Amino acid sequence: MKKIFKIMSNRVFVVAVALVLQLFWFVGLGVFLTDRYIYFNIVITAIAIVTSLWLVNQRINPSYKLTWAIVILGMPILGIVLYFIMGKSRIAKKFCVKYEDVLAEQGEILREDEEYRTALAKIDRLVSGQSVYLRDYADSPVYQNTKTEYFPVGEDWFAKYLEELDKAEHYIFMEYFILGEGYMWNAVLEILTRKAAEGVDVRLIYDDFGCIISMPPRFYKSLQAKGIKCASFNPVRPLLNIVLNNRDHRKITVIDGHTAFTGGVNLSDEYINQKVRFGHWKDSGIYLHGEAVWNFTVMFLRMWSVITGMRENFENFKPKKHHLETFETDGFVQPYGDNPMDNETVGENVYLNIISRAKDYVYIFTPYLVVDHETMQALCTCAKRGVDVRIVTPGIPDKKIVFLTTQSYYEELIESGVRIYQYTPGFIHSKSFVSDDDISVVGTINLDYRSLYLHFECGVWMYQTESIADVKDDFLKTLDYSEEMTLDFCRNRNLIIRGFQSILRLIAPML
Repeated sequence: MKKIFKIMSNRVFVVAVALVLQLFWFVGLGVFLTDRYIYFNIVITAIAIVTSLWLVNQRINPSYKLTWAIVILGMPILGIVLYFIMGKSRIAKKFCVKYEDVLAEQGEILREDEEYRTALAKIDRLVSGQSVYLRDYADSPVYQNTKTEYFPVGEDWFAKYLEELDKAEHYIFMEYFILGEGYMWNAVLEILTRKAAEGVDVRLIYDDFGCIISMPPRFYKSLQAKGIKCASFNPVRPLLNIVLNNRDHRKITVIDGHTAFTGGVNLSDEYINQKVRFGHWKDSGIYLHGEAVWNFTVMFLRMWSVITGMRENFENFKPKKHHLETFETDGFVQPYGDNPMDNETVGENVYLNIISRAKDYVYIFTPYLVVDHETMQALCTCAKRGVDVRIVTPGIPDKKIVFLTTQSYYEELIESGVRIYQYTPGFIHSKSFVSDDDISVVGTINLDYRSLYLHFECGVWMYQTESIADVKDDFLKTLDYSEEMTLDFCRNRNLIIRGFQSILRLIAPML
């Protein structure tokens, strides 16, 4: 009896039940009224048609809006409800207004050094154009005077992470999708608690939905008691707000304005293989030291200001206020963010730019390969013009339905000359692109609809940095532990699986 009560009082159970009840209430009420009132049926059909027409005319991905339009027209009541819960990028108007206010208050807080732009344009105007896109459409200037270091596994990343956290003297800013109780979080928490006691300004933004299973309810109160300031992104309140689709998927740590970390690693034990979930968990991360960290500092402070309502002068957090070190120059570095508040798909466009520019090779790590027509065609066309295009996906999936969808894309890609591998030891969570020995992106952005269209994301664009060679080396070494997929694998699968995959492809934008 105690076990049953414990399950029923669990936050996840309560949220899930509330969501199901609310969904059934909406749908049940609609079915009840439809069966009894012809006029209601006419109204619902009209709403479905209007919603679909409105959706088709939105400036969003064609595959995404077409899939949802079909669902809404085919099942009007359920389709409309599901779309507004799972499909619509519905950032609250209040959030957007606050965000615009923060941008207006801070003015041109991110200003690009013209010397950096001129130097990059002299080397390669096409690459400079990609960088200009990030400056103009992601408000993310390019920098030099920044050292980068790539980590091929979470364990190596974490060792460096703890080392740098322990050096903090002024502030530690952290923004994460998932926190999980265990060895990793406890090690971080010990340092954060000690630093807060020393007077360091320690702040944490966490995604409420991302932490709903891995952390106890109201865990933030114990952190606040230790002097750690906390802010929850888009809290899950199923009785008041059932829209769960827009999440903060970023993984950012900024230390004293001169040091930053990002990549695929969340602060939970599976990311450093302290806990085994899907075989060996391969993740990657990137360390920055230098001027480019300022982009991440501003990215965090903007989100913090919107969530908490706190207004500060961002200039006070510039490292020059307390750090006189001359930073080492290592190519060009451009941290950037993406968000669902506009129709600019920055994350996808960065990837497409790398693919379209490639002359020799493009190597990709991604845990999910659920792509739209444009990305699919870009990959296929790139391979057809003789570029060595290779993609590594997991051998052991974390989401079996998404994995089957991922595999459904293999045949067309392989036919076009793309080589696809599955990481045999387990799950690959890395999100990285590397091309032609001179350009790379490491970040949080998956090749799926949710990352590209619905979530807050971030990444680091690099050109001619030393770490690019390390990203390539990691990819090539990973091939030794991976199995190459063949056309026989794709074509000789069980007919039931192939049929199911066809259905999954139809609803891929919903996954």
